Order: sequence, then structure tokens, then C-alpha cells
Amino acid sequence: PGFAAVAILTLALGIGINTAVFSVVNGVLLKPLPYPHPEQLVALAESKPNFDFGSISFPNFRDWRKDNHTFSAMALTRSQGFLLIGHGDSELISGDLVSSDFFSMLNIKPLLGRTFLPGEDEVGAPPIALISETLWKEKFGGDPNILGKAINLGGDIYSIVGVVPKTFDLLIPSFRTGLVYLPIGQWTNNLLLKRGAGLGFHGIGRLKDGVSIEQARADMETVSRNLTAAYPDTDTGIGANLTPIKQAMTGESRSILWVLQAAVGFVLLIACVNVANLLLARSTSRQREFAVRVALGARPGRVIRQLLTESVLLAFAGGMLGLALAKWGTKAALTALPRALSRAGEVGIDGRVLAFTAMVCVVVGIAFGMAPALKMSSTNLLESLKNAGRAFSGVRMSVQRVFVVIEIATALVLLMGAGLMLRSMVGLWKVNPGFDPHRVLTFNVSLPPSMNNADPDAIRSALRDVQQNISSIPGIEASSLTWGAFPLAYDDEELFWIEGHPKPASSNDMSWALKYVVSPDYLKAMGIPLLRGRFLTQQDSSHSLRAAVVDEEFARKFFPNEDPLGKRLRFSDTEFAEIVGVVGHVKQWGLDSDATQALRAEMYLSLMQLPDGTMGQIASGVGMLVRSETNSPSLFADIRAAFNRANSDVALYAPQTVDQIVSSTLAERRFAMILLGAFAGLALLLASIGIYGVLAYLVGQRTQEIGIRMALGARRLDVLRLILADGTTFILLGIAAGMAASFGLTRLMRSMLYGVKPTDPITFAAVAVALGAVALFACYLPAYRAMKVNPIVALRYE
Repeated sequence: PGFAAVAILTLALGIGINTAVFSVVNGVLLKPLPYPHPEQLVALAESKPNFDFGSISFPNFRDWRKDNHTFSAMALTRSQGFLLIGHGDSELISGDLVSSDFFSMLNIKPLLGRTFLPGEDEVGAPPIALISETLWKEKFGGDPNILGKAINLGGDIYSIVGVVPKTFDLLIPSFRTGLVYLPIGQWTNNLLLKRGAGLGFHGIGRLKDGVSIEQARADMETVSRNLTAAYPDTDTGIGANLTPIKQAMTGESRSILWVLQAAVGFVLLIACVNVANLLLARSTSRQREFAVRVALGARPGRVIRQLLTESVLLAFAGGMLGLALAKWGTKAALTALPRALSRAGEVGIDGRVLAFTAMVCVVVGIAFGMAPALKMSSTNLLESLKNAGRAFSGVRMSVQRVFVVIEIATALVLLMGAGLMLRSMVGLWKVNPGFDPHRVLTFNVSLPPSMNNADPDAIRSALRDVQQNISSIPGIEASSLTWGAFPLAYDDEELFWIEGHPKPASSNDMSWALKYVVSPDYLKAMGIPLLRGRFLTQQDSSHSLRAAVVDEEFARKFFPNEDPLGKRLRFSDTEFAEIVGVVGHVKQWGLDSDATQALRAEMYLSLMQLPDGTMGQIASGVGMLVRSETNSPSLFADIRAAFNRANSDVALYAPQTVDQIVSSTLAERRFAMILLGAFAGLALLLASIGIYGVLAYLVGQRTQEIGIRMALGARRLDVLRLILADGTTFILLGIAAGMAASFGLTRLMRSMLYGVKPTDPITFAAVAVALGAVALFACYLPAYRAMKVNPIVALRYE
């Protein structure tokens, strides 16, 4: 029972973590999408001079849909937050603007009512909405008579025409499940019908039967060329990017998950080796048993079958316990999974995972049972009956040593991967993002619905009052309104050309820059350094010359040999701004990937100087940034309470610290690092147990030899040196083998690393020394016991 318990627990650990990780791989990468013929679904985007996956303008999308010959349907969607009014406190809910054929293309059947009809996504169509099952039950009590009732979103009234099931889930980075859906034409954005304005729209298409993605790409190239000929000013250089939807969904998660699956495979290998060594040691006491079986007529094949049957039964027992551990581990993984990892909701134990576990049990049972089975089948009958299970042969001992070498080498590979990930994370946390994220809170502000159509100057005045009220709250050091791009979170671009240079022939020949629309205290709130000139001030109003501040990357790129201060940027024939300052560069695209992006130049514009036509959109939702004196978790509650006391109709919602934004960009790497570290630690523990077990067994087998050596004058220190030398030999062999394997395998992690090479000598040396120290300690325990052997007792025992 003791042997079986140890073997089953060891296997349960190895099989359990393999099952848990495979359930994640299965749910994210392998399981087909829950839509008819998911292999026909393609993610659509515009390819532009600076982007391969840019947003699609609504006019271009309509022409794509009309002119292509390879898609049976195309749809467009844009994630959008909506302020739900009239159901308790006003709150921001997630939603989507979609084209009319979005649901029909995905074969989403409504629980009640209908989905959108052709033409209902056009501007001027009746204001209608679809709501999700979740919103229907939580806010409308599951009212069966919901159809035709009104829903107030940001002060606009829409008629509910249908309820879609909550199981609807399209988790692509550019798509998300919403609680409410509006036709695209309901969006009150004066740029919606402007060709060339992407506005965050991304598409999805369904290929016709028998059409490959290569044929579709060729077809869309023709469509794009025709649009360029028809609209050279806006569509020159614009193409269509087509990506299989599974590839678009998984992104960089694919490589991370396969690395983790390989890592747990190594842990299982170590578990198998440990159990194989246990079986080899245990078979010593069974030599006489099997010798008697062979003497009574059992053939070698019969002996092998018996031992393999025992090992497979052990594996299945470990597998059953491992499934229970995997079920718990999967829940833990779902909690730890980064939010950016798509399809996390589909992770779980299903038939495919059970089949995987059963297959692992069979393979594992055969793998660790084969070595003792083959050795016992070749037992010398006469010698076994004479010795009655006295000791293993030298060959058998060498097999155990080989197993320990494999354990050490495998543990070293896992430790190397974890060490490289740890060094990457440490390096990333030391990267200066260009701003100070600590003690900074961001949230959204929405003015009362009555302000949506108010005079632009009245909206500006109301926004100034909001910021002034927030700045007056005790503990607030600085505050700023924000619109457009925000570091590490979302981007917005501005087209321009430099005054004095020839005007570009088309908009696609113009230069691009990231656009941050902010208030005067933005630099102080974000901790961005001012390098030259000045930043925006209260005097930069709608009645003054428009000002712009650029970053050092902008100045280096567009004014390499001159001072940018005083230069003018042209946005159109009538719109321009004068550069008044230069600030430090902000890593918009990520701590590790910003330097690799083509679009890095940044400009800052005053929110109060935006065109009058834009102010209505800002009234319905604008960002607010505050820097506080302390990291108080109740800051947002205090701010909202202050507004409530003033009986303000201003809605404050969606709080998030900038530290959280920075942390979220590292979520996948952190997830991989934690799991790799845990797997490497488990591998090190199992390998140490294996080393200890083998040496303890070998010391037991050499009791007579040690007794004779000590009787002939060997000192205890000599015995210690003898045993440690034996252990050190296969430790060094294991480290050498692990080093060789790591040189090849860690290269597969190249895309996951930052600031460190896959063959980093410091990491290799540190891991080798650490593993060697732990392994030597495991060797020392049985060696210390060997020192205590009494030679008289050892000789009498023999």
C-alpha cells in the first residue's frame, strides 16, 4: 500500500497538471468555434501604410460587401460603451455597433423577437436595439413582453426588437460580447460616412463554399484596386487584410500555451522516471517470485504482460486522482488566465480532455512499466533462486542512473525556461514607459443627456466645471480630461502635413501621428517630462490659435536638423496647429514592443480647441485622469460621493488605475512565468526525490561493501566522499545533457522573452549552480547515512 500510494500520488501530479493545461489548450486552440462551418469565418481589417490590421471605414465596408465575389456574407462591428439610464443608478454597459447581417451570418437565433434586417444599419433608420439575455434578466426581470419597450442609452431612446442568447460569444481581440447591440447607423458620429475614417470598426466575413482564403485575398485585392481608382484621395494604399478567425482569436497566446504544454510534458516525464525507479527498486524483492513463475512454465511475454498490467493500473489510478486535481487546477487557471486570452470561457473538462487523459494513462503506464518488465523478463533463473532477491545487477543499477540523469536534464530545461521568463519580467518592470503610472486613476465622465445637443461652448464650460470640481477634492494633486489615445490602452491617429512642404496628393500620402487630446495639467498628472517650449495652457481655448505639443520621436522624425517650435502642422486646407513644445516619448504600444512599431510619433492637442462638431460626442463620454497624494483604494468612491452631494447629473464610471493598465499589458507573460516557475519547482522537487531514492537504494545495496571498507580502515569521510562522488557523476551528466537540450529548446521561447537571449549565459550558469546545489543536498542525505554504517553489523548482516 505504501508503494502504491507514493506511485499513484506521483503520477497524479504529473497527469493532473497535464490534463489541466491541456484543457486550456483544448478550449482556446483546439475546440472548434460554436458556429456553422467555423473554418469559413475570416477576420477582416484594412491594411494601411502603417498598420496591417487597421480599422475599416463604413463606406469602404459597404463597397467590400457589394463588390466581392468570394464571401457569402460580411459584417462589421465596433465595441462601444453605453450609459444605461432608468434602471437604478446610471451605469456604463458594454455594447456593440453592428451591421445588419452580423447575427444572421453567425446563425445567432434570438430568444425573443428578431435580429436586424437589411438596411437597418443605414443612417436615418428607426432607432432600434437588441439586448442580451443577461441584460434582459438583470434589468428587465426577464419580461416576456419586452419587445417594443424602450431602453434609454445615454439619453437616446431605442425600441427593443429582440433578445439574443448569453451564450453568444465571439472573443476576438477586436470583438467582444456586449449587453446591448445597435445598428451602425444609430451612431451619431459625423465621421461615420466619411471614407477613410476607420473609427475602430473591424469586420468578419464568411467565405463561400469551396473558396479558399488565398482566393478571397486575390478577390479583395481586385476590389481594393477598384476602390483606389474610384477614390484615390482616400483609398490609395488601402487594402484588405484577411486572417483565419481562429488565428485572429489566439494571437500570441498560441505560442505561450504550447510552451506550457511542453513544460508539463517534461514534468510528467520526471514523474514517470521516478515511478520507474520505484518499480525497479521494488522488483528486487520480487526476483524470487518471478523466478518461480518462470520455473513453473511462464514465458517471458507473460511476465512482461503482468508487469505492464500492474503499471497501467497504477497509471489509471493516478489518472483518476489527476482528473480531480485537474478539475481544481482548471478553476485556478481560469482565475489566473489573463483577460486578453480569448475563449477562456470554453476551458473545462470535456470528452476530448477525458480522451487525452486516458491516452496519457496508457502511454505513461507502458512507459514507466517497460524498464522493470524487460529487466525481470530477462532474469537468470538459477541466479535468482540462489540469491533470493539479494541485489540488482550492475546493468540494472546503471538503468537507474540513466533515469536520474534524464530527471536532472529535464528539470534543468524547465528551470531554464522559468529563469529566462523571470529575467524578462524583471527587465520589463524596469522599462521606463515614459510616464509615472503610480497613484494615477482614470475613469470616464458623461455629462447629462441634455448636453449632447447643447452649444459647443456650453459643453466646454461644463467640462471645465467638472475638472475644477475634481481638482478641488482633497488629496488630488492634478487632473486632466483625456480623449483620443491613451498610453497602453487605446490609440487614435491624426493625419497631417508640415506647412511649407508640398500638400500631399491624397490623405494616404499624408503623415501619421498618435493623437492625445488633453487638458493643461495632463503632463503633471501623467508624470511626462517637458523637454522644450511649453505645454498646453488654459489660454489655448477655442478662440485662440490652435496649439500642438509633439514628443521627442515626432521631433526627431519630422524635424531632424531643425527646431520644431513655431512650425505649423496642417490637418486640412483650413485647419492647422502651431507646435509650442516638445515632451518625452510615451511607449504607446507596450513596454516591450513600442520600438518595433512604424507609428511612434505623438502629438498633444487641447480638448478645448477641438472643432465644434466634435463636442457633442465628448459630452456623452470623455476620460478623466487624476493623480492623488496617496494610493487610496477609496479615491473613486470619494470623487463620486463629492459629485453626488452636489446633486450633479454627471455620471462617473469605469474606474481603473494606470498601474492596472500597465500590469494588464504584461498579463500573458506573467501568467506564463508563474506557471513555468511552478512547473519547474515541481520538476525540481520530483528530481530531488528521485536522486535521493536512487542513492538511498544504492547505499542499501552496498552495505556489505561499505562495511568491508570501514573494517579495512576507511574513514567515515572516505565513505561520504565515495557516495557523493557517485551522485556527483550523474548530476554533472544530467546538467550537461540539460544544457545541451536547453540551447535548442529555449530558442522556441524567443518571442516570449524581452531583454534577454534564449542562451543567456548568466541564466544558464545560475540555474545550473542552483540545480546542482539542490541535487547535491539530495545526495548528501543517503551519503550521511552511509557514514553511520557499523562495519560489524554490516558483515554480520551479510
